[in-house]
Amino acid sequence: MERLLAQLCGTSTLQPLPVWEEDTTGHCFTQLVLSALPHALLSVLSACHWGTLRSPDCNLPCSIGWRLRLTASFLLSIFPLLDLLPVALPPGAGPGPIGLEVLAGGVAAVAWISHTLALWVLAHSPYGHSRGPLALALAAFLPAPALVLTLLWHCQRGTLLPPLLPGPLSRLCLLIMQLAALLVYGLGWAVPGEPQEPWAQEPLLSEGQEPEVAEDGESWLSRFSYAWLTPLLARGARGELRQPQDICHLPHRLHPAYLACVIKAHWQEGAQLWRVLYGAFGQCYLALGLLKLVGTMLGFSGPLLLSLLVGFLEEGQEPLSNGLLYALGLAGGAVLGAVLQNQYGYEVRKVTLQARGAVLNILYRKALQLGPTRPPAGEALNLLGTDSERLLNFAGSFHEAWGLPLQLAITLYLLHQQVGVAFVGGLILALLLVPVNKVIATRIMASNQEMLQYKDARVKLMTELLSGIRVIKFFGWEQALGARVEACRARELGRLWVIKYLDAACVYLWAALPVIISIVIFITYVLMGHQLTATKVFTALALVRMLILPLNNFPWVINGLLEAKVSLDRIQRFLDLPNQNPKAYYSQDPPTEPSTVLELHEALFSWDPVGTSQETFISHLEVKKGVLVGIVGKVGCGKSSLLAAIAGELHRLRGRVAVWGLSKGFGLATQEPWIQFATIRDNILFGKTFDAQLYKEVLEACALNDDLSILPDGDQTEVGEKGVTLSGGQRARIALARAVYQEKELYLLDDPLAAVDADVANHLLHRCILGTLSHTTRLLCTHRTEYLEKADLVLLMEAGCLVQAGPPSEILPLVRAVPKVWADGQESDSATAQSGKQRNPEKTKERVEAEESTSGRLLQEESKKEGAVAFHVYRAYWKAMGQGLALAILFSLLLMQATRNAADWWLSHWISQLKKAKNSSQEALAPTTLDSAGLLSAQLLLFSPGSIYTSVFPLPKAAPNGSSDIRFYLTVYATIAGVNSLCTLLRAVLFAAGTLQAAATLHRRLLCRVLTAPVTFFSSTPMGRILNRFSSDVACTDDSLPFILNILLANAAGLLGLLAVLASGLPWLLLLLPPLSIIYYRVQRYYRASSRELRRLGSLTLSPLYTHLADTLAGLPVLRAAGATDRFEEENQRLLELNQRCQFASSATMQWLDIRLQLMGAAVVSAIAGIALVQHQQGLANPGLVGLSLSYALSLTGLLSGLVSSFTQTEAMLVSVERLEEYSCDLPQEPQGQQSQGGRGGSRERPGTWG
Repeated sequence: MERLLAQLCGTSTLQPLPVWEEDTTGHCFTQLVLSALPHALLSVLSACHWGTLRSPDCNLPCSIGWRLRLTASFLLSIFPLLDLLPVALPPGAGPGPIGLEVLAGGVAAVAWISHTLALWVLAHSPYGHSRGPLALALAAFLPAPALVLTLLWHCQRGTLLPPLLPGPLSRLCLLIMQLAALLVYGLGWAVPGEPQEPWAQEPLLSEGQEPEVAEDGESWLSRFSYAWLTPLLARGARGELRQPQDICHLPHRLHPAYLACVIKAHWQEGAQLWRVLYGAFGQCYLALGLLKLVGTMLGFSGPLLLSLLVGFLEEGQEPLSNGLLYALGLAGGAVLGAVLQNQYGYEVRKVTLQARGAVLNILYRKALQLGPTRPPAGEALNLLGTDSERLLNFAGSFHEAWGLPLQLAITLYLLHQQVGVAFVGGLILALLLVPVNKVIATRIMASNQEMLQYKDARVKLMTELLSGIRVIKFFGWEQALGARVEACRARELGRLWVIKYLDAACVYLWAALPVIISIVIFITYVLMGHQLTATKVFTALALVRMLILPLNNFPWVINGLLEAKVSLDRIQRFLDLPNQNPKAYYSQDPPTEPSTVLELHEALFSWDPVGTSQETFISHLEVKKGVLVGIVGKVGCGKSSLLAAIAGELHRLRGRVAVWGLSKGFGLATQEPWIQFATIRDNILFGKTFDAQLYKEVLEACALNDDLSILPDGDQTEVGEKGVTLSGGQRARIALARAVYQEKELYLLDDPLAAVDADVANHLLHRCILGTLSHTTRLLCTHRTEYLEKADLVLLMEAGCLVQAGPPSEILPLVRAVPKVWADGQESDSATAQSGKQRNPEKTKERVEAEESTSGRLLQEESKKEGAVAFHVYRAYWKAMGQGLALAILFSLLLMQATRNAADWWLSHWISQLKKAKNSSQEALAPTTLDSAGLLSAQLLLFSPGSIYTSVFPLPKAAPNGSSDIRFYLTVYATIAGVNSLCTLLRAVLFAAGTLQAAATLHRRLLCRVLTAPVTFFSSTPMGRILNRFSSDVACTDDSLPFILNILLANAAGLLGLLAVLASGLPWLLLLLPPLSIIYYRVQRYYRASSRELRRLGSLTLSPLYTHLADTLAGLPVLRAAGATDRFEEENQRLLELNQRCQFASSATMQWLDIRLQLMGAAVVSAIAGIALVQHQQGLANPGLVGLSLSYALSLTGLLSGLVSSFTQTEAMLVSVERLEEYSCDLPQEPQGQQSQGGRGGSRERPGTWG
């Protein structure tokens, strides 16, 4: 390679690539490193934007700024080609050989052509209204230093002095023109874009527009760089991600409709969920293991090449080409490893989202098919939220389960290669901690299971509490029931306390183990008589860091797999519940008589499959078409059970049930009316097409016209969840109207007259049951026997059995006569009810007007904050944790990081002193050399490796073989490591205590505020929206937020320590940090703007999924009877698709950020390696400082990526705190000391002690 470089540059093989020549940089170095490499980078970055989508207004002319940049870029693509012409003109036309000039000029021309094409595409894309990507503009200016240095070369050589030569003069003119074109390019970028309405503000699915589908059809460059995310990120940066429809559509393979087809192809009755998921996605997921394997192998390239590079610097015997290969290998390995790891994470997340969509689809479809045995709504919601997420953690844990042991084995082998058997001491210590980690993981899993049970109980209790909030407030039971919730929460926090302190133990082991193992290894190595070298120390340090990862993560991986198994078992138990099977339940043969609609023969029914509950027995029953059948009997005799049995909502133990026209369904009006949170019209239509004439007849038949006339929006008025804003009679009539509007042949009416007064009941009987429905078959349960005189058949039920059936004249006298006093009282009550009916509309009108006065709508869209998480949210969490405790956590964290850096720096100093003592004769000449160079020499200024603090803090020098000196250095090193261990333990314990305090405080404040909210709040807010805060958001503040916050604090402290080490080891590397910091800041800001909105939208789209599932479980009999299950499943798929959009976009943007930060980290590693090689050429390299800096820089990629991703995830998790604080601070409150309106009277005690 030296010969190739020497031939290309026209230099000697001893110094083929001189960096410095006659007070300026070498021309070959300038052309290859400062010109060709930046142009190559510009070319690649530009090519990544060739596939940018065009905007609808792409035919409009570009702005002046874009035209200037396009013109400048086009000229810059021509100038390098023109510059090649004078090279062939003798004599001395160029500063370098012809081959070098042709190579540099050709690369520059290709780069600017690529950039011109990219600018043209961007100018006709949504970027046309702005300046375009900042990174692309910065890349365009990277070749500027090479142009400036070449201009200085011409000035020093006197190109403008006589005699004037045409070749050099023409090249100088072209050079000045290139600099001028770059200036024009900069002016074009500085011109702001035109103030036009951005295309991205348009909804993604407008009229007649093809949906924008993420990723599908993109080039491989766009996929690797995630350039297809640019429109989405641009919308996020402009604050235009306001609703889920603003997010690009899912790829085809992630769409719920496609996933439903895939699962349907693999699903069989009684199938195991894991087998179905494996059959659908298993092969693709297992194939990703190859990416994981290659990425793991590339992860070891860093320490190995670090060892070779530091050995090259330390020995100084190898040729320069080897050093260049090591440096390029470091950079290339970092870049390739970053791309592979990034793609692995992205593809695993896609498979996870596929499985998530499939699982949620399966859960909802199962809910639609459930038989009479159904779980509580709270447990079903936990399956949808908590358990499905825990199950899908398997996707990330499985490949780690084999990847981590492989990584451990390779790391141990490489450690043995570096320090021999000395690594056994550290390994024994690490292996002793494995059973400790196993015990901790087992305890955490057990506590986790108990905590989930307590969480289920708490969410179930909150569901019941919110369902009956009106009764609770009426009787003033808030404090008592709030205390019950707090008791459940206390048990949950008790288990969480155990989990958090066990977590603290794991954090301590994870943070302290690298230092402890390093101490044991190095002390053992020295006591065995070996001498430490920079190569061995810093390679061993890098390998120890790689060793800790599998040792600490493996128990957590196993724990994640076990948690997934627990959640899988819970979901499987739900899926194993018996289904309603109409084909098996009903006879496939129609009734024996053609005129018969319903026939039951020797039919025995029960609410449970084994018949332990009350049974319903019908020896024989035939119902003819078009008849009215009355069902009477005492309370609890089985009237409602008979209707439920006909509707298929009971277990048929034996007998025959035959229904004519079963596929058409039933018209069902249940005893407890089920009302959706929608408008009155939507409740009545229930998905059926609007028919004005039929709708008018139904309203008249069900006596709803008077009620609608007093509502502010008529039938467009939204009713609260479960119809809480309506009276009982209004709910019953709307439910009846819904059944009537469906136009079924068979109607099952379970006492719809019970909730209305006599006049309304008489109207419903004559206008609806005997009027509009006169041509249908009707089964009517009622206690009011006087309304059954016109029935065709009356059934008498007693103790779950049909005891007699006949005409009303025979059956009604058998029913116990109503006492005269009761009858008189009924008339009085009826009169009272009638007068109340006259007053009730006014009350209803006042109530609804009060609730809808602000917006005209009862159901308000859930509020969503925009922009960065507000400062008051951070302050709220800080206060919830406790100010003293929070300050103590930060102080212990800084002490921990400072002592860790001090231990590594002490090692570096020790090695430097050993090298100086060994080469004392050479070191004695060094000050003279530096003094002769002069303090402000450019050569020294650029390539001095020493710290500016060296002369300020002189440290003792060590003799290479002095046992007392070795003892001194070992003692200091062990002392620093011991202090670090104590600080780590203190920090872990304090952090666990602080997060537990915050979790308890936030929930207590939320519960207090919700329980003291007025009834109007619960009327206008879906229960799922409130439960989402008490389940998902509280779980986030309990577990997810502390976990991510802990990582964020560790990454922030680690980055501060890394910068301190780099500043002391290679201070001139800090010159690279300002541009990288600017890019880093812009990239993470660009990312965060979208990420936090996607997180918020994810929470917003999750609440409707919860509400829809709870609504489905509550109205399941009505759904089945009306044949609306398919429509509800489609609605669930629509809601799931919106939530999956947010989840996918959030994952993709995270990978977009990750690849950019990984490449930035690779750039820093490459810069350190390059500076080290330059210093080596100048004889100024210090292997100890270079090794320390490189060993830290290898972790810079992870720190940069981890910091911004953990900060963004923390900010995203803080959205849960924001949502809790929104309720804890902003909910309206009832007046304190309000007098009870209920039967107990007296003042109500408010649970003010909770706040």
